[in-house]
Amino acid sequence: MNTFGRKLTLTTFGESHGAAIGGVIDGFPAGVRIDTQFLQSELDRRRPGRNKFATARDEADRAEILSGVFEGVSSGAPIAFVILNQNQKSNDYENLREIFRPGHADFTYFKKFGIRDHRGGGRVSARETAVRVAGGAFAQMLLNEFGVSVKSGVLSVADVVAGEPDFDLASKSEIYSLGNEDAMKSLIMKAREQHDSVGASVLSVVDGAPTGLGEGLYYKLDAVLAAALMGINGVKAVEIGEGINASRLFGSQNNDEMSEQGFLSNHAGGILGGISTGERIVLKSHFKPTPSIFKAQKTQNLNGECVEFELRGRHDPCIGVRGSVVATAMIRLVICDMMLLNLGSNLANLKKFY
Repeated sequence: MNTFGRKLTLTTFGESHGAAIGGVIDGFPAGVRIDTQFLQSELDRRRPGRNKFATARDEADRAEILSGVFEGVSSGAPIAFVILNQNQKSNDYENLREIFRPGHADFTYFKKFGIRDHRGGGRVSARETAVRVAGGAFAQMLLNEFGVSVKSGVLSVADVVAGEPDFDLASKSEIYSLGNEDAMKSLIMKAREQHDSVGASVLSVVDGAPTGLGEGLYYKLDAVLAAALMGINGVKAVEIGEGINASRLFGSQNNDEMSEQGFLSNHAGGILGGISTGERIVLKSHFKPTPSIFKAQKTQNLNGECVEFELRGRHDPCIGVRGSVVATAMIRLVICDMMLLNLGSNLANLKKFY
């Protein structure tokens, strides 16, 4: 499946070393002012080649809007956009034509489809996430109308932890660090110098989301958010609220007591029974180390034979850094989708409109 969402959908297309990548957003309401500068600024935050902490692949990542916008405002028609690939170096991947990278989806995609696009992973490449970031930027333009914000930052790199999260720091940091930035940078550079990679965790928060988002048993807000984040390349675990720490607590510790003013704590992370409480929504995503590393490794070739190889090409030493931008985008898309779905949840909502 290449389409995400129910009421607000994003369909993506393209491969890492093809002519272009792009997307189509359907269900986007008419009348939303489209801020192309904001769109580009979000793409720039994910863009490769920005600094020494990311891949050297240098793409401009300029989004060209093809439809769905008239005189700077959404028209209600599908919004289609394209991002040209301009800095491919397919020859770097020639030695991967008949072998699989350890830890990479090369193997599973070949087993499923029987096609080996060795050029940077083809469709499975993280290059596709630029489309998700663009889709998330459009979603934020709608969320701005309701005062909803989504922020993410790097909480940890390996065992280096930020401490008290500082989202102001993350907005200025080269690696979107929430704290302990110098130590995080040092660890990323050490991994790079050793031709290795390192994992990271990303903290995301949603402020201003209304109460009542989430569709009952089988389209719960927390379940959809977790699925959206797990669908990002390299994410191996997602936590909501206390997350795994909740398994270590007693109910008297984990419950969020209430007063006339509302909740007295937020261990639930802003979601109860799959529905938003109106409190801050808190999520944590855990990214594995980049599987594409420059050390000699053993693997299989297309014939199932064991071979040893050394990778060439351009790869992030820590995918969690740019992954934090993608996490923000996916959360924005989910919140927008849930807000639109919620319009028909009860008779009072329908009567307000009709």
